[in-house]
Amino acid sequence: MKQRSFFLLLLCFVIVTSAVTSVSAEGQCMNSGIYNSNSTFEANLRLILSFLPSNVTAQDDFFYSGSIGEEPNQKVYATGMCIPGSTSGQCSVCIKTASDDLLQSCPGQVEAYKWTSEPTLCLVRYSDASFLGSLDPDGNNLVYNPGDVNSNLIEFKAIWDDLVVRMIAAASRAKSTPSSSSNHYTIDAAALTPSQNLYALMQCTPDLSSRDCEICLQHQSCCGQRQGGVIMKPNCYFRWDVYAFYKAFDNISVASLPPPPSDNGGRKISTRVTVAIVVPIIVIIIIIIIILVLLIRRSALLCWRRKTYQKFDISQSGISAVRSLQFDFKAIEVATDKFSNKLGQGGFGEVFKGTLPNGTEIAVKRLSKTSSQGALEFKNEVVVVAKLQHKNLVRLHGFCLEGEEKILVYEFVPNKSLDYFLFDPLRKNVLDWRMRFRIMEGIIQGLLYLHKYSRLKVIHRDIKASNILLDEDMNPKISDFGMARIFGAQESKANTKRVAGTFELYVSGVLQRRAILG
Repeated sequence: MKQRSFFLLLLCFVIVTSAVTSVSAEGQCMNSGIYNSNSTFEANLRLILSFLPSNVTAQDDFFYSGSIGEEPNQKVYATGMCIPGSTSGQCSVCIKTASDDLLQSCPGQVEAYKWTSEPTLCLVRYSDASFLGSLDPDGNNLVYNPGDVNSNLIEFKAIWDDLVVRMIAAASRAKSTPSSSSNHYTIDAAALTPSQNLYALMQCTPDLSSRDCEICLQHQSCCGQRQGGVIMKPNCYFRWDVYAFYKAFDNISVASLPPPPSDNGGRKISTRVTVAIVVPIIVIIIIIIIILVLLIRRSALLCWRRKTYQKFDISQSGISAVRSLQFDFKAIEVATDKFSNKLGQGGFGEVFKGTLPNGTEIAVKRLSKTSSQGALEFKNEVVVVAKLQHKNLVRLHGFCLEGEEKILVYEFVPNKSLDYFLFDPLRKNVLDWRMRFRIMEGIIQGLLYLHKYSRLKVIHRDIKASNILLDEDMNPKISDFGMARIFGAQESKANTKRVAGTFELYVSGVLQRRAILG
């Protein structure tokens, strides 16, 4: 607090005691060549400069560039501009003053420029060669206010540097009017103290590209310790000071500094200390909550898996009887190219296409790990289908029971399922009456086999169009025996306590009318 107060008092003292005058400078002679007195070049130079005030103010944007004379050694190129906000009268006086000063300050010089700040800011430049759109790295002219900031220089320079970086970005950004003086022009201010601001203005000639304007305004490391000054170049202008040196600053808003922290004998805890204490505590609490949630979810998942595996013991499931059909998981992973070719998904899980080493195409049904259903259906699929052999039943090649993986391996049926054709407005035309009758007959033959002629008497309990697969010759094959119920050889009926399968009515040898007619 004491250090900041000392800085404010000293800065105010410097401001008051420093002689603050309007910034002006002699014309910058480029020393690139000499013209003879009373020559054609001098006559052309005086002529184009005499018309420059009216030519500049005739432009809506107060920027003019032109030439006069013939090549070589006679042609003169000249540019004049005034900053945005200037009146025609101010601009005309400024351009004339700068032109007259150049003729007096740089006699005989074929190239020169001058930035003048009274009664407004303007630029006059002439040369014996075209310079429009070109960045000239030479001809820098620096003018400082006499007052320096000798105390708390680091704090002042930090504010100055931030302001310069912000303004260079704004000035170099191209506007929608590239030939206007408002292009590459910006003003800004920053608070030094609660009652004192730092003001700055940047202007590049509008013919420059954004990149050239940025280069022209950079490299201001010379001046961070000066409370005011001007850097003038042929293509750009930068001025800063601790007072508003143009009326353009009248309407600019400056973000005020936050009030200094109160000093209560060191008893009041600062905001930074409070944040440093509270934030880590909140972060630790959030981390602990996340860990607890993850542990609870993991415990619940392990409990569910233990219950699931208790219900589905391989030694009691009947699968041991068909263990010869068991596949190794790695073999299935290779056959399906790591389960990359997905055919579809249902309540059981996902179905993938694969190819065995002998070239046989297969369909691999993978039980979902996250589903609490499917264990009983998996057992039914393996035990029932493995013991059934009929041309109208889908053939089971084998299964995989390894760790959490439960996989069924079927023959691959290329024409998908009956519903793929039956309920599609275009594909249904493939099913003429002869083919529909053949499909219906094949389904009936498959059901008749299940109910009467197979070694196991099986009621499918989920006959629907999506469970009727079609091979390459459009022959039907009944699939999905997860809901099937096995009867004894002499049984003809049984009771059930739950509804299974899809709510569709059928009996052996009869299909729904909708499945037949579409």
